[in-house]
Amino acid sequence: MKEQFFARAVALHLDGKGDEALAELERALLSGENSPQIHSAMGYIHYERQQFEAAAESYRKLMELEPANGAGCFNLAVCQEALGRWEEAAVSFERAISLDPGRKDAYLGLGTARLHLGAARQAQEVYERLLLNEPDCEPALFGKAVALQLQKKHTEAGELYRRVLERNPRSEPALVNLLALSCELKDHKTATGYAERLLALRPESREALQALTMAAFAAADFEKAASWCKRLLQIAPECFEAWFNLGVASQKLGNHAQAAEAYSRALQLDPSDAQALLNLGISNQENGDLEGAQQAYEKAVELAPDLVPALWNLALVWEKRGGREEARRLYSRILEKNPDWDEARFRLGFLLLESGDARAAGEAFQACLWRRKNWPEAQLNAGLAYWRAGELDLARDAFEKALALKPDWPDAWRGLAGIAMERGDLERALELQTRLIDAGERTPELLYNTGVLLQRAGQEADAAKLYQEALAEKPDFAEALLNLGLALKSLGQHDQAKECWRKAIEAKPELAQGYFH
Repeated sequence: MKEQFFARAVALHLDGKGDEALAELERALLSGENSPQIHSAMGYIHYERQQFEAAAESYRKLMELEPANGAGCFNLAVCQEALGRWEEAAVSFERAISLDPGRKDAYLGLGTARLHLGAARQAQEVYERLLLNEPDCEPALFGKAVALQLQKKHTEAGELYRRVLERNPRSEPALVNLLALSCELKDHKTATGYAERLLALRPESREALQALTMAAFAAADFEKAASWCKRLLQIAPECFEAWFNLGVASQKLGNHAQAAEAYSRALQLDPSDAQALLNLGISNQENGDLEGAQQAYEKAVELAPDLVPALWNLALVWEKRGGREEARRLYSRILEKNPDWDEARFRLGFLLLESGDARAAGEAFQACLWRRKNWPEAQLNAGLAYWRAGELDLARDAFEKALALKPDWPDAWRGLAGIAMERGDLERALELQTRLIDAGERTPELLYNTGVLLQRAGQEADAAKLYQEALAEKPDFAEALLNLGLALKSLGQHDQAKECWRKAIEAKPELAQGYFH
């Protein structure tokens, strides 16, 4: 009876009628023919049709009937392997080896299962057992190399992969793993060689193109990196990393429009990547698209609230767009998370100073200086904050420290001159403002203020020259016209003085009220 069912099942299978063959074998079981051969045949057909769950069940029943069936045990392990049940597969492969110690495929299967279970050392031992009898077994050499690589034994792994390549120069798995090994060791020169060999075998190898991209980045050859990225995208337009790397390469080349496009394409594939959003924001900012930059930074911060570079750039954009209050809030937020971020404290101090909160600004700049004593810009701004807060001694000390760090700094001289004026030390103020002019600082306001000091010191002729120079830059400078008139009058040039006063009153009529005084 069993033979009849078998004969019909084989005939149907030979005709390509797998379902009918399985149905015939099922009828055999229902008729009471519960034989190992029937379960084995059903397992074979199920496996052939990639019905791995059903195949495994058939081989399991086979093993219940014939526990010593080595082939059945091996086939059960192969089905479990196909299902990704690595622990079960490892047990079955070990049992298959115990039933048939000469079965090479069982050793290879057990090694693979242990690799998937993260037991690299145990996998290595399995491959070594096989290599004792077959020293040149390519799959075992490759498997042992993988096990060594997972144990970070790079030198030994590399030797085995090269041994595989010597026997089989077209072994893509060996080339791919040697490529990965070289990249992990940052040996980009060697990686380039393997990548080129891999491309010769398979021109559309993603691994090779990615390795060549990384080698180009390592060599700071951003043109070549962009070229490799574009080639990779021709075959894998869905590759997030390729779009992202194209953005980085374009950014490095100063092509911020292309960088922004690349990052946007990357974000279409993975909208949740905060770093891509940050880089998109930077590219938009470089392109002058502040609104686009702000939107990208805000999304990055929403996804990664502790991504400080995104907070920092967002604060800078708010500053440029006039949102100083929002910028102050962001700088404060950065400092809550990163108290050592000195630049954020400096910007916070600057905005506080700009808003008129001089005391708070002074405290911020002083905090900067506690951490970085030799920071001239912080010293200068601390001086400005103290000056506006009425702390003239502290302001003078800060300006002098700024000059000690950065000699001949006009901004510091200007601060000291202003303090000297405020204290009535006209001689010191005149000395400092003259030094500014000699250093090339010749704004109409500085020329005018220095002229006033010279005039108070009785140097009418020198004052008149500076007023005239200020007026050459700013002809409608009413105060300069008025004081030039006074200087000319003292020099006996009455007609010229009247002409200056006439022009001053035309430029600023309210000055006429003081004429008769």
